[in-house]
Amino acid sequence: MEQTILQSFDLEELKALMVSLGEKPFRAKQIYEWLHQKLVCEVDEMTNLPASLREKLKTAYVVRPVTTVDCLSSKLDGTKKFLFKLYDGAVIESVLMKYHYGNSVCISSQVGCRMGCRFCASTIGGLERNLETGEMLSQIYEIERMTGERVSHVVVMGSGEPLDNYDNFLKFVRMLSDENGQNLSQRNITASTCGLVERIRDLAKEKLQITLAISLHAPNDEKRKALMPVANKYTIAEIIEACRYYEEMTGRRITFEYSLVKGQNDSAQDAKELAGVLRGLNCHVNLIPVNPIKERSFEATEGPDAAHFQFLLEKNHINATIRRRLGADIDAACGQLRRRYLETEKEGST
Repeated sequence: MEQTILQSFDLEELKALMVSLGEKPFRAKQIYEWLHQKLVCEVDEMTNLPASLREKLKTAYVVRPVTTVDCLSSKLDGTKKFLFKLYDGAVIESVLMKYHYGNSVCISSQVGCRMGCRFCASTIGGLERNLETGEMLSQIYEIERMTGERVSHVVVMGSGEPLDNYDNFLKFVRMLSDENGQNLSQRNITASTCGLVERIRDLAKEKLQITLAISLHAPNDEKRKALMPVANKYTIAEIIEACRYYEEMTGRRITFEYSLVKGQNDSAQDAKELAGVLRGLNCHVNLIPVNPIKERSFEATEGPDAAHFQFLLEKNHINATIRRRLGADIDAACGQLRRRYLETEKEGST
């Protein structure tokens, strides 16, 4: 019998499920709290449910949709990278980063990715499937169970394009911020998109308080096409227009992610052109020296060159910071641990 992930049901859906099973609707809130507050792994841990209901749930529903296959810990900064196996055998990654303001978790929204960004290991094998809402939530829950510590910030910036999995992503945000569950402030949730214009506009209409991060990575369309195939569909001008609409609808500042690739998008002219593109928008630029991966020949812009790029942006009144690279000794960038695991599995089967 095919099983369904119980964490994917919001509270109203759980109430409807209880009625369909011949149970009282109030059981839904009990189950929801077990799943999203107490983070149980087994139905039998839900001790205030009747045994008959627990048997019904065990028959048809998955309660622990992700399990830990591997965990790497950085000796440099305490960053932890998790490789999770899903209930169907697929694998994804999540990263725990410790900051002075609390624990931040970067999660995946898809198994693989179809966006094809040249500098990202997650896209190399293409897209396998979308993650369900419960699989996205359970990455956070599994990390909280393993560490015994509360997660205060969540970044949807791991494998996958969250706006390409729009309905599950939107439900994920609502459930993560639900007062009956984790009750995480939407202002502490960041989602990174490569710029799916129609979906940015759809998201703006929801008037959520999350931070929208745009993976821009180039100051003009020609250079962006060389790095990101999605640039063949959406121009930078279209993305900026959608961002202005998002800012107007939500009042939230936009973040622009800009991977610095040596010799490709890191010149003084690139910085000045980028400042011109962003002028007048309430935004922040997050400069990221690109993470090298063995399948690509890109080199990172480091040290003084990255600092000069930042200086030129700020000189042109664009707020910018250089992201501190965490987990450098454990390949904490998107997709690297998963790719190594899949390669090992493939070698082991031949």
